[in-house]
Amino acid sequence: MKQIFRFTRPFAVVITIGLLLASGIPPALAAKQAPVPMVPQNLSGLADTVSPAVVHISVERTVKDKGPAIGPFKGNPFGGGEEFRDFFGHRFGPQRRPEFKRPGLGSGFIIDRKGYIVTNNHVVEGADTIKVIRKDETEYPAEVIGRDPVTDIALLRIDAGGDLPAVPLGSSADLKVGEWVAAIGSPFGLQYTVTAGIVSAKGRAIGSGPYDDFIQTDASINPGNSGGPLVNMNGEVVGINTLIIAGGQGIGFAIPIDLAKDIIAQLKSDGEVTRGWLGVTVQDLKGDLAEYYGVEGKSGVLVADVIPGDPADRAGIRPRDIITAVNGQQVSTSRDLTMLAAKLGVGDSAEVTILRNAKPKTLSVQVGQRPLTMASADEKRSQTQKGEFGFSVTDLTPQTARRFNIEETSGVIVVGVVPDSKADTAGVHQGDLIIEVNHQNVSSVKDFKKLIDHHKTADGLYLLVKRIGAGLKVIHLV
Repeated sequence: MKQIFRFTRPFAVVITIGLLLASGIPPALAAKQAPVPMVPQNLSGLADTVSPAVVHISVERTVKDKGPAIGPFKGNPFGGGEEFRDFFGHRFGPQRRPEFKRPGLGSGFIIDRKGYIVTNNHVVEGADTIKVIRKDETEYPAEVIGRDPVTDIALLRIDAGGDLPAVPLGSSADLKVGEWVAAIGSPFGLQYTVTAGIVSAKGRAIGSGPYDDFIQTDASINPGNSGGPLVNMNGEVVGINTLIIAGGQGIGFAIPIDLAKDIIAQLKSDGEVTRGWLGVTVQDLKGDLAEYYGVEGKSGVLVADVIPGDPADRAGIRPRDIITAVNGQQVSTSRDLTMLAAKLGVGDSAEVTILRNAKPKTLSVQVGQRPLTMASADEKRSQTQKGEFGFSVTDLTPQTARRFNIEETSGVIVVGVVPDSKADTAGVHQGDLIIEVNHQNVSSVKDFKKLIDHHKTADGLYLLVKRIGAGLKVIHLV
């Protein structure tokens, strides 16, 4: 017969203290060192509290297919013979498919009773219709209040007559690695799925944009979770679930809520986000580069380029200056400078400390507004506009090379292509590196413009380009 022993609480405490005494650890010290529970006993209360403020987002986008229709026939149904062309006409030849609607899905969370909802920009970008579905299955059309593509945050609003459940915003700064968190959303359309895990890391920079500062978690995140909340065990939002690594398991990323708060406030009040802008491209000082410039402690960032006419240029900052501080705050990495500049007020004056020829100098810079995309900044350098061919290029700088993952040091990069333009029809892609025009080497935008003007004939132009994943290609522009 099995005997089941059920100890009362006092008896269990006596046993615990006895074991501690036997181990030589004073009970008072052991009480201070007592570990917190490693695994949450139950998440149902958390799920019940937060889930009503989580929403499923369904969108539709109009998509144009530029390619031929996919079907059983690539030419006439019997192959070969030109004699069938007139009889069957274009019906069996390559055809363009008409516009069609492409559905999409994501998640979001209500932040106040008036119906404001936070989600990812990529969930709603380009959507013709946006529908929000609450846990009680009520549906509402949603309007976009504002979007910030740079940080992938969007703010929506639904008119539900008020009195909506809202989830409180916590502090991502207070999160600790190893702390338990839960993700709530609609992975693969499976609405109101709750997954749990820990904070695996903080401050992750994964190359997705200038403001990378992600929370990494092993809470299961999948397509459809995008825009949903990452919550702590107090039921507070500490992050916005955003990214996964393809093929990875237990590796998901969330935007820290502390980063999102100011963006949400700006979207709510202005419908857009403005950020400070200095107008420089920089790179970190590491290894031999730091030693070469004699920078102690490897502090500061090297100015690789200054955009003509932008704030830094007007203030007198030059290439190869080393920026060491902004308004007295130390700059150690290019990421530090990006974050500090973003927080500066547009139109304000900032004191930028530099080293030039190993001598410190402080310059006053009137802060500008960061362009919505880096392509906008790149085009300021470009002297070749879209023109008759419908594309624009920029000089190859360290920043643009990193952006497009290019190792070459010569050529110009395509930063914009007008849809259905001559360049688009010929097959020019954004990110193409143009190396030659009609067998003549291209080293700068200035060279490119001269070559275009000089070699343009009735037969058109031949561009030698390098494309990531495709190697060298020749494109004929007419």
